[in-house]
Amino acid sequence: MTSTLPTTDPVPLLDLASAHAEVADEIAAGWADVLAHTAFVGGPRVASFESDYATWSGIRHCVGVGNGTDALELALRALGVRQGDECILPANTFIATAEAVVRAGATPVLVDCAKDTSLIDVDATAAAVTERTRVVLPVHLYGQTAPVEQLRAVLPDGVAILEDAAQSQGARRNGVAAGKLGDIAATSFYPGKNLGAYGDAGAVLTDRDDLAEAVHLLRDHGSPRKYEHSVLGFNSRLDALQAVVLSAKLRRLDAWNVARRAAAARYGELLADVDGVVTPVVAEGNEPVWHLYVVRVPDRARVLAELYEAKIGAGIHYPVPVHRTEAFAHLGYDLGTFPVTEQLADEIISLPMFPAITAAQQERVVSVLAAAVRR
Repeated sequence: MTSTLPTTDPVPLLDLASAHAEVADEIAAGWADVLAHTAFVGGPRVASFESDYATWSGIRHCVGVGNGTDALELALRALGVRQGDECILPANTFIATAEAVVRAGATPVLVDCAKDTSLIDVDATAAAVTERTRVVLPVHLYGQTAPVEQLRAVLPDGVAILEDAAQSQGARRNGVAAGKLGDIAATSFYPGKNLGAYGDAGAVLTDRDDLAEAVHLLRDHGSPRKYEHSVLGFNSRLDALQAVVLSAKLRRLDAWNVARRAAAARYGELLADVDGVVTPVVAEGNEPVWHLYVVRVPDRARVLAELYEAKIGAGIHYPVPVHRTEAFAHLGYDLGTFPVTEQLADEIISLPMFPAITAAQQERVVSVLAAAVRR
């Protein structure tokens, strides 16, 4: 149905330009320094960012790598994952979580998510454990941490926990930072993340010296020193130009996350009385950072079309569950295997969310959304 609401200024799903405006001068100066010293790969800028991000997270080690998918794979390999192992992960995630498992030689075992929070289902995870289970990968989805301590309580000794923390930079659970809850964690600094680079970048986080050392070797051709190669490794290194960007943004990330929390609270107030819109549920003990603000609506295709017509940015994270993609059809999961995940895939909409979003922009988003849902 065609919207009759007047067309006003567009509201983007994400506004990277406003964030760049805050850091542009600092980044330009940092890049000029890198260019002057020609220290493009590794070097002091990368080491400084790794140290600062580890301190900010309260974690002993941050190892910068090429991207978030590599971070997951290198973390799995550091944990000793190999062919024949199984790794449990939620069906409700971006495909990279499952890709990394396959790239490491293991088999992804998918489980459903909790209906209220959309996070990995603890009971389903416990039921999926076999003698081949090596790692569980809880995904801190939309900026909210998964119940890692509950998973730990139901897992056998010897099963490691690798946090997929790509959407949770700054999130906490029971006062503990995302990335510090499991044995090891992987994060992505893709441009749209709460802490985003100006291209691909990622990192592995851990308190364990042995795992950090393993990732250091793996990211740089298995080389502890130039032309010495103790293991078969990869070429996946954080470059200095991206480290400059990330360092500048890290100094502002706390404030940006506070702004996201305020925006999420405002959405909650504006949507409180809108029938037909299911707003996010925050699990007890969680302090999210609202990487995304995801609601559920009936007749999603029509509602989404009306948002687009009114120039409201919106997204779907994610429209196709992992087990329904062609790439993972070979896993053999039938339609209906993960009913909660499949229902979410049909109903979810990500509303505009970024630190600089204004109250007026949010009011416009909710006005259009409410009118569309009522029709």
